[in-house]
Amino acid sequence: MLQGHQTWEFENRPVIMSTGTVGGPFEASGELADDFDLLHDDLWLGQDSYEKAQKVLVEESISRAIEKAELRNEDIQFMFAGDLINQITPSSFAGRTLAIPYFGLFGACSTSMEGLALASFIINAKGAKRIIAAASSHNSATEKQFRYPTEYGGQKPPTAQWTVTASGAALVSDVGDGPVVTSATIGKVIDMGLSDPFNMGGAMAPAAADTIVSHFRDRGLPPDYYDLVATGDLGKIGLPIAKELLEQKGLKLPEETLQDCGLMIYREGQPVLAGGSGAGCSASVTYGHLLNRMNKGELKRILIVATGALLSPMSFQQKETIPCIAHAVSFEAGGGM
Repeated sequence: MLQGHQTWEFENRPVIMSTGTVGGPFEASGELADDFDLLHDDLWLGQDSYEKAQKVLVEESISRAIEKAELRNEDIQFMFAGDLINQITPSSFAGRTLAIPYFGLFGACSTSMEGLALASFIINAKGAKRIIAAASSHNSATEKQFRYPTEYGGQKPPTAQWTVTASGAALVSDVGDGPVVTSATIGKVIDMGLSDPFNMGGAMAPAAADTIVSHFRDRGLPPDYYDLVATGDLGKIGLPIAKELLEQKGLKLPEETLQDCGLMIYREGQPVLAGGSGAGCSASVTYGHLLNRMNKGELKRILIVATGALLSPMSFQQKETIPCIAHAVSFEAGGGM
C-alpha cells in the first residue's frame, strides 16, 4: 500500500458513503451556499459562546452524514475530528454528545485531509467498516483565540484571510457507490521563516507545493492526471506562490487545474480580504461543492491538498516562525468494490 516515500494507495477503494456540511450566515451569502446541507442565520447557533456554537456545527455535520446514509451513531466504528480551538474542545465535546469512539486530531487547517487519510487507511486495512472524518472552524472563536475578538474591531492587512464558519464530515465505508478515496500523501512540516500571522497563505504555500510534488512523484502521475487540484486555504496570496514553486520544481499543471477552496467559497464583494481559511474551509468545500460536482459527473479525478499553519498564540508571543504542513487525498468518481 505504501507507494514511493510518503504516499498510501488504497487497493480496497474506501468509499465516501455520504457527507454532511453545515455553515454560518456569512457562508449562506457565499458562492457555494447551495452546496451546504444546513445554513444558520446566527453565529451563536442558539448557544452562549462561540466555542459551544462550533461544537454544534460539528455535531450537526456528522449527524447529517449519518442520517443521509440511513445509519445510526452506533453503526460507526470510529470518529476522526479536529479544529483550531485550544485542546480541540469543540470536536471533543461533540464526541461526548455523539458517543462514537473518537480520535482527536490537530493539524490546523490541514485537519480535514489528515482525518480522511487516516480513516481511509483504516478502512483499506479492514480495521473498520465505517468511519466519520470531520473538521470545523468558527470565525469568531478563531479570531478571539489567534487575533482579536471581533468586538474589538481591529483592522487587518490585505494578506489576511477570513476564517470560515463551517463543519464538513465524510462517512468513509468499505462498500458503497460514492466517490472513491484512491490515495493519500502525508506532508512534512516546512518552515520558510515567515512569522506574520496575517499572511497564512504565504506561509503555507511551500508546504502545499512540496506535498503536491511528492504526490505526483510517488504515484508516477503525469501533470494532467487530475481534473482539479484544490488547495485548502492559500487564498489570493498563497495560490500564485504555490503555482510558481511547483513550476520551479518541474511540475507545471494545466491552466485552471490548480484552484483553492478559500477562493471558491465566498462571492466577489464579500469582505474576506485574501480569501477564506479555517479547518472548516476545505472540509465544507470538498464534502459539499466538489463531491457534488463529482457525483454530477463534472469531475472524474480530484486531489485535495489541505494546508495548515501549525502556530499557536504561545508560539507567536515567543516570536517563533510559522511551521506549516499539507496533506493530500485523491478521489475518483465511481463505486467501491
